[in-house]
Amino acid sequence: MSDPKQELLWNLPSVTELLKSETVAGWLRQQPLSLVTECLRRAVENLRRQILDDRGTGFQPVSDIKTSPPSRVGPKQAGSSPNGGLPERIRRQAGSLSHEDSGALVQEFNRIVLSQAGELLRQAVEPRVREAINATGIILHTGLGRAVFPGCVVDSMIPGLKGYVNLAVDRDSGGRVERDELVEPLFTELTGAEAATVVNNNAGATLLVLAALAARREVVVSRGQLIEIGGSFRLPDVMAQSRARLVEVGTTNRTHLKDYRNAITEKTAALMRVHPSNYRVVGFTSEVPLAELAELAHSKNLLLIDDLGAGALLDLRQFGLPHETTVRESIEAGADVVLFSADKLIGANQSGIIVGRKEAIAKIRKHPLMRALRVDKTCIMVLERTLHLFRDPELLRREHPTYRMMTTPPDALQHRAEALAQAIREKAPRAKADIHASQAYLGSGSLPEEAIPSLVVSVSLPGMKATDLARALRLDQACVFGRIEHERVLLDVRTITDVQVKAIAGALGRIAG
Repeated sequence: MSDPKQELLWNLPSVTELLKSETVAGWLRQQPLSLVTECLRRAVENLRRQILDDRGTGFQPVSDIKTSPPSRVGPKQAGSSPNGGLPERIRRQAGSLSHEDSGALVQEFNRIVLSQAGELLRQAVEPRVREAINATGIILHTGLGRAVFPGCVVDSMIPGLKGYVNLAVDRDSGGRVERDELVEPLFTELTGAEAATVVNNNAGATLLVLAALAARREVVVSRGQLIEIGGSFRLPDVMAQSRARLVEVGTTNRTHLKDYRNAITEKTAALMRVHPSNYRVVGFTSEVPLAELAELAHSKNLLLIDDLGAGALLDLRQFGLPHETTVRESIEAGADVVLFSADKLIGANQSGIIVGRKEAIAKIRKHPLMRALRVDKTCIMVLERTLHLFRDPELLRREHPTYRMMTTPPDALQHRAEALAQAIREKAPRAKADIHASQAYLGSGSLPEEAIPSLVVSVSLPGMKATDLARALRLDQACVFGRIEHERVLLDVRTITDVQVKAIAGALGRIAG
């Protein structure tokens, strides 16, 4: 090691001394000592590495120093080396420091370390799950949390979230009740089912229904409905975990009633229909109507289970979308148990809904898996308040973000796109912003083939790749997610709000500036 580097290393600040500074004292009033100490230690070690690795190639400002992700603050990352060399003014002083120079150097080192430690601390305490702007055109974007909760729902929950709620206590008798019973009346009203229960998601609902009603027995399913959806969720695998035995009938594209009839044995517990969710089989196809499946099942004293997936509570044609079998239609057709998601066409939080006959729901509630899959108070609160909106389609269209996005008229989209393009030109004059016709989608396996007409503002910056611009938008404080086509970032105005126009333009202004 050269003497100049050794001299610089001698003047590095100690964590003990840094903890006595006024800046750090302010941090300690809000953050734990252990976290603050670790951020200081990492910042000192980063500067130490800069000194050791310096080859006189110039200095990279502290704001550009690469650090480990905030969630990984720990001993293993303490030695991570930042890019860049030392400040030239520091390099020139190395090897010939007077007492006065040494004092100035210590101050400079303190400034650098505190600056970087402050950034590390900010990253470490900043929530990893935070508000984002969805400009992708996918209304129910799984990566962005699927449905946006109605504002009226969120506002009404705040008092309950700050205190206690009667989650499992009957207010009249003071006795204990099951938490799912709080939303059961709304589901029976909206679907015509006799009873209902709630679990953590629709995959859990599938597992629980099969385990409670068909364990060690056979369940007959069409080959064209053996789905695999996101996260490698496969119906045959779930069925195996439930200890029900899968019996495949028909072919991928055509299954007839006789296929089900011929597959029934004394070991059969149920016939099951599964919504294809995120794909469609088209062309030379055939499937058995649900009412005919129900008639066959009941003539053999079997259950009919209908997994609807997205779970429409209303006829979507009134919102300009193609018809999807509603839960009520499934119940009226004779299904004994119907299961579906709550965070798709209902637009509530992640949960799986099971509705059907009282005897079947009672068996499901008593199964040991029920407790493992049950939901918490926030889920019940969001679900109950959201379901109230489905009593009035016009209220739903006005108050629910999912249905508001689906039904935004073309003139409103045009106005929003023009406002966004103009705001971008004002905030980022170097940016090129143009308006184009495009297509949005409902997403999350709901209506996978149905495109919704939309408009996008395509954005580009000179000398900046589209992938880099998209990344910069995501990392900006506004946290904007768009999509990339033909080397341009597209911002779909169907999935943003008028209020978010200013935030998006501000993000591009910061990036361009």
